Amino acid sequence: MKKIRFSAFTTFDIVLMAMLATANGAMTFYLSVVNKTLNSLGGPVATSSIVGLYMIYGLLAYYIIRKPGTAVITYAFGALVQSFMGTAYGFMSAIAAALCYMIAAELVFALMRHKVWNTGALMLVGGAMVPIWFIVAAYMFGYTSWGWQVLAIAFVVRLVSGVLLCGLLTKWLGDALGRTGLLRRYAWSRDQRA
Repeated sequence: MKKIRFSAFTTFDIVLMAMLATANGAMTFYLSVVNKTLNSLGGPVATSSIVGLYMIYGLLAYYIIRKPGTAVITYAFGALVQSFMGTAYGFMSAIAAALCYMIAAELVFALMRHKVWNTGALMLVGGAMVPIWFIVAAYMFGYTSWGWQVLAIAFVVRLVSGVLLCGLLTKWLGDALGRTGLLRRYAWSRDQRA
């Protein structure tokens, strides 16, 4: 059985993770407004439709860098940036969400031995990041008062959002960035050549 080889992160890796986390901090600021609008229009089910966008930055970093620990560092950076920029949902929610996302992403990629980077794998990880955070958020934000029917529908909508707006969109964005030549120094480019 071949062992997973851990590679040190390069300066380019760290810079990319920090850039994506910073971009996410800015995006989250605007998504908060969209989220509140969706909540007023369609309640918890409507707000669940954009959950995948909150998670995309860490999965995109993982898809490009392809090294164990990428999710831990990127989501930690993201929580830190959101804490400094301010978040509509509170400091603890940023940290709790980041912990949930990093655990799920690292676990699924470890199960795949950091070797599978196709669309299906990214969609699986996008969906896998939803359940832990949904449970934590249900207690943190009082979702349990919604009733089980609304909770079940919201959960399914969040899973679909994670699969499509995080997993599938990560594949599309990563490949689009790669085609520009910007990813020549990353594992994404090496694997494309192989």
